[in-house]
Amino acid sequence: MTRNNDRELRDELAKLRAEHRDLDDQIIQLEDSGTADQLLVKRLKKKKLVIKDRMTAVEDQLLPDIIA
Repeated sequence: MTRNNDRELRDELAKLRAEHRDLDDQIIQLEDSGTADQLLVKRLKKKKLVIKDRMTAVEDQLLPDIIA
């Protein structure tokens, strides 16, 4: 893995983590409001899961499995 590729992956991971946190904050805010649109909350949660899966894929590229 090259340094540029490694840096790009780390930058992407940082962006994904920030987006994941923002979605979490939005979901909490909507649920706390008491008048949350359940369809919107469900969509945000699904988007959050997609981002989590992408984060896992990027982390796997950065830290490949090492069988000892």
